Amino acid sequence: MRGAIAFWRLVDLDRRKLLRGSFAVGAFALPTTRWLAVPAAATAPRAEHHGARRVGQNELAELWDAVEEARVMDSRFGGGNWKASSVATCLKDRAAPMLQGSYSEKIGRDLLRVTAELSRVVGWSAFDAGQHDAAQRYLIQALAMARAAGDIQVGAYVLSTMSLSAFLRGHPGEAVDMAEGAYERAKHVASPKVLSFAKLAQARAHARAGEGPEATAALLAAERHLAGATGDDPAWMNYYTPERIATDATEIHRDLGATAAALDWGRQAAAMSPGRYTRAVGIRLAVEASTHLRAGDREQGLDAGRRSVDLLAEVRSARAHSYVHDLTATLAPHRSDPEVDAFITYAERQLAA
Repeated sequence: MRGAIAFWRLVDLDRRKLLRGSFAVGAFALPTTRWLAVPAAATAPRAEHHGARRVGQNELAELWDAVEEARVMDSRFGGGNWKASSVATCLKDRAAPMLQGSYSEKIGRDLLRVTAELSRVVGWSAFDAGQHDAAQRYLIQALAMARAAGDIQVGAYVLSTMSLSAFLRGHPGEAVDMAEGAYERAKHVASPKVLSFAKLAQARAHARAGEGPEATAALLAAERHLAGATGDDPAWMNYYTPERIATDATEIHRDLGATAAALDWGRQAAAMSPGRYTRAVGIRLAVEASTHLRAGDREQGLDAGRRSVDLLAEVRSARAHSYVHDLTATLAPHRSDPEVDAFITYAERQLAA
């Protein structure tokens, strides 16, 4: 807990240096090993604390509201939106004083739990914005908070998020290990949606590594767990729906070269609201565009690409924009085609801001 508070203060004091840092997958190794090796529930210290300020359910509700608002803003406007910075400030100015206050054992566990999710949300937003060093540190602190709370379910969710960040930064092997570890550690404890999310992260990493059978098996497991959800999943998993799996499955099959399957999954994902999940829909359309292009269908590819640009122009997300940049790079050798040139020019102009 003291380490997390010190880190939040460090970010505030030396933000510019921290945000320039790069991603180092090895930084995840020790915290992941610690979390996997030692049962969280068996090692978690007593959460009761005595300090100057009394902390109760109202304060916890305030932090959970901040989590939900940040998640919605992140989905609609990307990790670079202003709300991400305000939640980072919330960790330092609101959560840290609460952690040093007075609370019962139960309130303490809940406080550590919500603080872990706050740190995870900020970490993912930082990753989405391209601030990889800061993102890793927030995610590591989130895992430490989950471990301190003795909450294996929250820890599995955080570790699955770390897996996603690792594969997206070009480390699918390490990402597979983290996702598998999250699942195995939590399979007798966590809710169906949390287990499904871990398997989905594993499927994405396998696909990026070109491991088709393993990716297919993990994706099927993700679907099976989600189908078994009973409504008792934590509220912070409400966003996780069949459309979310379909969106990721589109990219999984694109990576595996399964064009028809990728486009079929894309049709299943079309029900996802672009108003609420702007970034996810924009990314899916960019993936569909690249899939059409691989299949030799330039007209469909350019149409999906333009719709992707129209959505992502409103999103502050280095990660999402990278999908469009990959698309324009693929098209660049064909720029003599007026329609291709017009699309590349349009994409560069719309995303430049």
